[in-house]
Amino acid sequence: MAEGSSAFRARHEHSGMDMSTDTSTAVDTDAPPFRYGAALATEIERRWQDRWEREGTFHTPSRPGPDAGEKVYLMDMFPYPSGSGLHVGHPLGFIGTDVLGRYLRMNGRTVLHTMGFDSFGLPAEQYAVQTGTHPRTTTEANIRRYKEQLRQLGLAHDDRRSVATTDVEFYRWTQWIFLQIYNAWYDPEQQRARPIAELEAEYAAGRRGPWAELSRVEQRQVIDGHRLAYISEAPVNWCPGLGTVLANEEVTADGRSERGNFPVFRRSLKQWMMRITAYSDRLVADLDRLDWPDSVKAMQRNWIGRSEGAVVRFATATGSGALADIEVFTTRPDTLFGATYMVLAPEHPLVSSLTPLEWPEGTDERWTGGSSTPALAVEDYRFEAGRKTDLDRQENKQKTGVFTGAYAVNPVNGREIPVFVADYVLMGYGTGAIMAVPGQDQRDWDFAAAFGLPIVRTVDPGDWEGEAFTGDGPAINSANEEISLDGLGVTEAKRAITDWLVARGDGEAVTQYKLRDWLFSRQRYWGEPFPIVWDADGLPVGLPDSELPVELPEIDDYSPKTYDADAADTEPEPPLSRNEEWVVAELDLGDGTASYRRETNTMPQWAGSCWYHLRYLDPDNTERFVDPDIEKYWLGADPSKPGDPGGVDLYVGGVEHAVLHLLYARFWHKVLYDLGHLSSEEPFRRLFNQGYIQAFAYTDARGTYVPAEEVVEAAEGGFTWNNEPVRREYGKMGKSLKNVVTPDEMCERYGADTFRLYEMSTGPMDVSRPWSTRDVVGSQRFLQRVWRNLVDEHTGETRVVDTEPDVDTLRALHKAIAGVHTDYRALHYNTAAAKLIELNNHLTRSGTAVPRSVAEALVLMMAPLTPHVAEELWSRLGHPETLAYAPFPVADERYLVADTVEYPIQVNGKVRSRVTVAADATPAEVEAAALADEKVAAALGGKDPRKLIVVPGRLVNVVV
Repeated sequence: MAEGSSAFRARHEHSGMDMSTDTSTAVDTDAPPFRYGAALATEIERRWQDRWEREGTFHTPSRPGPDAGEKVYLMDMFPYPSGSGLHVGHPLGFIGTDVLGRYLRMNGRTVLHTMGFDSFGLPAEQYAVQTGTHPRTTTEANIRRYKEQLRQLGLAHDDRRSVATTDVEFYRWTQWIFLQIYNAWYDPEQQRARPIAELEAEYAAGRRGPWAELSRVEQRQVIDGHRLAYISEAPVNWCPGLGTVLANEEVTADGRSERGNFPVFRRSLKQWMMRITAYSDRLVADLDRLDWPDSVKAMQRNWIGRSEGAVVRFATATGSGALADIEVFTTRPDTLFGATYMVLAPEHPLVSSLTPLEWPEGTDERWTGGSSTPALAVEDYRFEAGRKTDLDRQENKQKTGVFTGAYAVNPVNGREIPVFVADYVLMGYGTGAIMAVPGQDQRDWDFAAAFGLPIVRTVDPGDWEGEAFTGDGPAINSANEEISLDGLGVTEAKRAITDWLVARGDGEAVTQYKLRDWLFSRQRYWGEPFPIVWDADGLPVGLPDSELPVELPEIDDYSPKTYDADAADTEPEPPLSRNEEWVVAELDLGDGTASYRRETNTMPQWAGSCWYHLRYLDPDNTERFVDPDIEKYWLGADPSKPGDPGGVDLYVGGVEHAVLHLLYARFWHKVLYDLGHLSSEEPFRRLFNQGYIQAFAYTDARGTYVPAEEVVEAAEGGFTWNNEPVRREYGKMGKSLKNVVTPDEMCERYGADTFRLYEMSTGPMDVSRPWSTRDVVGSQRFLQRVWRNLVDEHTGETRVVDTEPDVDTLRALHKAIAGVHTDYRALHYNTAAAKLIELNNHLTRSGTAVPRSVAEALVLMMAPLTPHVAEELWSRLGHPETLAYAPFPVADERYLVADTVEYPIQVNGKVRSRVTVAADATPAEVEAAALADEKVAAALGGKDPRKLIVVPGRLVNVVV
C-alpha cells in the first residue's frame, strides 16, 4: 500500500478533521474512522487537486513529441462569470467533457482541455453604473469565484492556458483580428477574402474603373465600400433605456431588451458592420462537412435563409419629375401579373424623393391617412412606424399604410400601380420594397381589402373558396403579347418570366439571403476598444500593430446618458466619449504627426468568443495570435478524411448558441483562413449539445416562490411549506424561483465525486433532466459500497487479495469493461455508471475479498467519472503514480462469449416460460428444449404445435 493507515490517520488528526463525522447524513459517533463520507471525500479531493496542480498532471505541450498519442482537442463553450456563481446546471457539460478527456488520456490520446471566460459584457457595466465599482474589479472577482468552484469539481484542465476576453493581451489580438477583417475585401470571383491592398492596386492599375481623377477622399470612399468591416448608416435596434444599440439576438420576441426589459426602437444610425453576408454561400455549403446535430445545421440554414428568385425593376418618376426604378426581390416572379400595388418600407431611401407636392387627382381618401399632402402623410406615418419593433410590424394583423402619391409601372403589362409606405415591409430584408400580389399572399390581401385595391389571381386555386391562395397550381391571368405563362407550373413559370425580364433589361435572376450584415458596434464602456481613429476628413484609419493594444481608459461615469426610455428620437452617447484626453490622439501614422479622434464605440461581447479556441493553443505568444505550426497540429484537416475542414475535435455547449455564436465564429475563422493565417477552414468540426438540468419550484397561495429545499412532500399527496400547501412547477433554476442548488453545497454535503457521478447518472448527456437533491445519496452509496469492498473502514488497510478471480467474476468484469468502453466513447455516462454499479454488486454478493486484478480494473473504469476516489484507491492499492495516464482496462473476448443462452418462449404471442440451453445449441436442440418445457407441454395438451419458430439467440415462438 502506498500509504499506511497510521500515516493516513495522522494526517487527519493533524488537520483537525473529525473522522467520526459524515456530514451527508446524521452524525454517527460510532462511525468507523475510515468510512467514506463527506468529510473523508473532501479531504481526499482537496489533496488530489493540490497534487494535480503541483505536478502539472494535466499540462499538455503545445508541440507534443513524436511519441505522443493521437491528439484530441476538447472544448466547452465559454462561460460568462456572473456574480452569482455556478448552480448545479452549469457544470453538466463541463463534467461530461472532463469524463471523456480523462477516458481518452487513459487510452493513450494526447488531450488538450482547458477553460476560459467570456468576461466582457453588460452585467458588469450595469453593476458599475449602480455601485461605481469598476467593471474589471467585479469581473476579476467573479472569475476567481468561478475558478474556485470549477477546481473543486476536479476538472482536468490545463490551467496554464486559461484566458479571459478582458485580459489586455487577449484583446490586443482581438483588435488585431478586427484589423485583418477591416483590411480585407471579399473577391466574389475567387470566392475568398483578399487583402485590401490588392484591391487598391487593381484600381490604381485602371482595371476596376476611374481612379486617378478621384480625390484622396473619394478613393478612400470607393475602397471603404468593399471592406469586410465597414461603417454604414443602417436601421438598428436602439434602446434608450440602456443607452446602446442591440443586436437582434439581444431583443426579446415582444420587442424589448433582453436585459432590463426596456423598449427597443428601430433607428438609422452610423455603426460598424461586418460583411458576413459575403460568406453566406460558404457558411451554408460547409455545414455538410461538419459533424454537427442536424437540428443545429437546420437552424443555421434557416437563419441564413438562402432563397432563389429575381430582382424586378419597376419604373417610376420622383416628385421632381426625374426617373427612378424601384427594385424588388421576389421568390415568385411567376405571380408578377398579379402585382396590383407596391409597398416600400418606411425607411426606404426612395420614399422622400418619390413623394409629390400634391395628391394626384382622384386619390382615394383611405389612402391619405387624413393628411392634406403626401409629404405630411408620409412624415407622420414614418414617425409612428419608428416607434414599433420589427416583430410588432410583422405580426400586426391590422394593416396600416399611406399612399406616397407616386405610381410605378408593372413591366409585364405596362399598368400603373400605386406605391404605398407600410410598416409590414422591413428594410432589413430583400430590397425594402415589395410588389404586392394580394391573390397569392394573405398579408397583401388584407392590405388590399383595407385600402380598396384590386386583387388578381395568377395561380389557379381550383375549388379554393378562401382569400389568398398560397398553394401550387397552373398559372392563370398571366399573359401579354410577348409571353404567356398560363397553364405552366410554378417552376416552369418562374424560369420563363425571369428569362423574359432579363432579355428586356427589367430584371435578373438572383439569390438572396435573410442573413444581414453583422452589427458590430455597442455604445458601452466594458468592451474591446476599436483599433480605429478618425482623420480630419472624417475617414476611419486602422491603427498599425505597433499601436496595439488600444487599452480601455478610465472614466468617471459608466452610466449611459439619461434618456426617456420611451423616446425613440434620442441619440447615443458612448461612455468612452467622456474622456476627451483619451479620445484626442496625436499620432504619426506615416504622414507625420497629426491629430486624430478615437472610435468611442466598443466591440460586442461576441468578438472575443469568435476566436478563443485559437488562443487556448498558444496563450503566451506575444508575436502572433497563434503559432501556425501549433494551429496546424491541433486544428488542421485530417488528410486521411477527404473533405475534412479541420477544427476543434469536440465542442460541447448549449443549443441556445446554435446560431449566432457559431455563425460568427465560423465567419471570423474563414476570413483568417482566406488571408493565410490558419490552415483549418472551420473552427469546430464536431459539436455536441448537452441537455439542461431543471428543477422544481414552489409557490404559495399568494403566488410567491418559497425555498424549494424547505418544501415537504405531504403523506396524503401534494406538497407543503411551513405546513401550508404549495403548488409545484417545473423548469429552470433561478435565484428568483428560490430553487437554486449550488455545486458548493453538494460538494460539502456529499463530496465532488458523488456530485459528478449523480450529474452523469441522471440521463443521457444530450437530454434535459430534473434535479433532485434527495436522490444524490444513491450515487454516494455506490461509492461507499466500492470503498467498503476495497478498504477496511476501521484500519484503512486495503481488503483485496492476490488470488485469481473465478470465472463468473471474470465474465462480469469483462462484460463491464466492454460496455464501459462503448459508453464512454458515446458519451453515455449514465449507462456506463449502471454497468459499474452492476459489477460492484456482483463483487458484493460474492461475499469474499475482491481479487486485486478486478479491484484495479474497477478503479480504473471509475476514474473518468469519480477521479478523486479512484486516485485514492489506486494509491492505496500500491501505485505511487497518478492513474490519469494509466492504461484503461481491455476486455478479454473469451469472457464475452456466454456458455448458455436463455430463450423466452411465446405461446400464441405471450411469454409463457423460459428455457436455458447451451450457447452453441442448434435450432433443433432449442426447439426440443422448448417442447419439453412443462408449461409449453401443458399449453399444447398433447398436440403438435401448428407452427414453431426459433429466432437464434432471441426467442421461441409457438403457435397452438
